Amino acid sequence: MNEVYLDNNSTTQMDSRVEEVYIENIKKFGNINVIYDKGIETRALLNDAYDKLYDGINASDDDDIIITSSTTEGNNIVIKTFLDKFLNGSEKNHIISTVAEHASIKSPLKYCKSMGMDVTYVGTDSNGLVKIDEIREAITDKTALITVLMASNETGAIQDIKEIAKIAKENGVYFHSDGAQAIGKLEVDVQDLGVDYFSWSAHKFHGPKGIGGLFVKGGVPYTPLIHGSKNIMGGKRAGSLYNNGVAAMAIALEIANINLPLITKTVQDLRDYLEDELLKIPDTKSYVPRENRLKNLVAISFRGIEGEAMLWDMNTHKIYLSTGSSCSSEDLESSAVVEALGEKVEIANATVMFALSKYTTKDDIDFVLEKVKSTVIRLREISMTYAKQEAFSVHLH
Repeated sequence: MNEVYLDNNSTTQMDSRVEEVYIENIKKFGNINVIYDKGIETRALLNDAYDKLYDGINASDDDDIIITSSTTEGNNIVIKTFLDKFLNGSEKNHIISTVAEHASIKSPLKYCKSMGMDVTYVGTDSNGLVKIDEIREAITDKTALITVLMASNETGAIQDIKEIAKIAKENGVYFHSDGAQAIGKLEVDVQDLGVDYFSWSAHKFHGPKGIGGLFVKGGVPYTPLIHGSKNIMGGKRAGSLYNNGVAAMAIALEIANINLPLITKTVQDLRDYLEDELLKIPDTKSYVPRENRLKNLVAISFRGIEGEAMLWDMNTHKIYLSTGSSCSSEDLESSAVVEALGEKVEIANATVMFALSKYTTKDDIDFVLEKVKSTVIRLREISMTYAKQEAFSVHLH
């Protein structure tokens, strides 16, 4: 029986070359701070990995790359840096973000509000794009930080990070971007983007889980989230380094950048074929125009069908998809991100994400199409809502 994994914006299969580096370097377990051979060996490994990471995102020598456990940790570090400044007397108590953010931004922002800070959430248009004029208008003399994700894991909408960074700079506001969905799908050059902070996780681009990075531009505010020994990362993030994880992330980043043209062509062609065929099913609609969307993603609603019901049926065929934000798919609330496109709640709840990777084949897609078509017919026959549910509320693209 075929097994097709199409939840690649949630997490990805480790590349075999990355796996090799990961396993091989478990043996390099020495503490980097000691002067005997085991430490020297580990330092050489990490220096090489750091060179790859700096080159991979085009960071300069004046910048820091903090090794973290995940994008979530990186996001928390940045947001809580400005909370720390506020709690220590800074008048700047305002953060601007968007409705399209992941929970790892929204949750620490909620915490900041509970501590007395102000947060403004800017909306998106019906194409999932952040309303840049609203960001400009939201800035006050109290604004400390703007944080906008580079691309949505749910809709795939790609934001104009360069333009937002420019607005932030013109107004003397620091700018962070959650880049969890960017590396491996988009070109990431932090100097060209103009960001002050940029966070990511290796498992989103065929690396291991439990390891990520945070780019911190030289000279910008930074408060450690994890305190401890000063001799790891200059005291910026304490705790012994995950040596083989860092080495594996570095090689995963290198491969991701080499593979970008493949994503741009092969994966995109397969995605377009999948989407074209799915849209032939009556009463279906996909979101965000292709030119504004990640090349590996189709976010689509099947009217009258709950996303969870579709997922469960697909699971019986060993086809793995997601609905809403995969990190919170157990709670059945509709996707706020899809609702922000202008969609009604009951249809936002029915949105399913098909996220391809470099491992997805034409045979996989044909198998998925066959099973989705028969599932839609079956579920609509037993649907209480299909016959009486109103049509979509945003225009078909």
